[in-house]
Amino acid sequence: MLTSNCTIFHHSTFILLGIPGLEAAHIWISIPFVLVYQMALLGNFALLIIIKMESSLHEPMYLFLCMLAGADLVACTTVVPKLLSLFWFNDREISFESCLTQMFFIHSLSTMESGFFLAMAFDRYVAICHPLRHSAILTHSVVRGLGLAIFLRGTLLLSAHPFLLRWLPYCRTNIIAHTYCEFMALIKLTCAETRVIQAYSLTVAFLTGGLDFLLIIFSYFLILWAVFCLPSKDARLKTLGTCGSHVCVILVFYTPAFLSFLTHRFGHHIAPHIHIFVANIYILVPPMVNPIIYGVKTKRIREKVLKFLFPLKS
Repeated sequence: MLTSNCTIFHHSTFILLGIPGLEAAHIWISIPFVLVYQMALLGNFALLIIIKMESSLHEPMYLFLCMLAGADLVACTTVVPKLLSLFWFNDREISFESCLTQMFFIHSLSTMESGFFLAMAFDRYVAICHPLRHSAILTHSVVRGLGLAIFLRGTLLLSAHPFLLRWLPYCRTNIIAHTYCEFMALIKLTCAETRVIQAYSLTVAFLTGGLDFLLIIFSYFLILWAVFCLPSKDARLKTLGTCGSHVCVILVFYTPAFLSFLTHRFGHHIAPHIHIFVANIYILVPPMVNPIIYGVKTKRIREKVLKFLFPLKS
């Protein structure tokens, strides 16, 4: 009778290690995490409230910004409460189903955020290259349709991940050297052949974030072409100024996203805590920074914030 060298089973729970090698400093590390999370909550809720209350801001650019703020809020809230429970109370256990759910939300929401950035780039392209047709092209029904399409794309393409991982055999360990559950961390724990699943994951990543990024670059190439055809320098600077905040948030989102993607798949000699810090920056920093960038660089939002904070001076 043949016996297997390993037992094939599904763990009922997984153990999150947090940041390996820095366990003694978890309490101190949690301080910036809490501050970043609080600022993300405050900033994104403020954006949603201001845009909701001000009818003059019910334009495609700000509606897409609302969708982005909503995705940012859910994404960071998916990660931070469990992370703080781990850091403060040493609550390392997470059920298998909760782990898969967390992984799905993290990856699907990241895909949605990428889609909203592309929609915002399309809005800037139409506003600059076809200004007279902007209101006719990006009607409220079109904006809602784009938002729904982005939501469905992120949901449907990433829904396969938890189902595929759910039926894999885990015969190694149930310890995840990370602060949260994500696709590559779980793949490393299985003893089955996963090349097809990883190929599917890479394909989805390219068809979503990768393709979005290429289309954003192409849209800005067309925008720059149109801008430098303008007759005066002042007109060129003013037009480019309308894109400044969008370019900043794109860089804030895609830079840690690509770093996290590359370090997980190709950075085998990079220290584990570097992997984890980059992955957490990718989840936490953009939701905090996006409202700040739009609040500082977008005049209409800045004016509404000042009016809300100092009503007697308005």
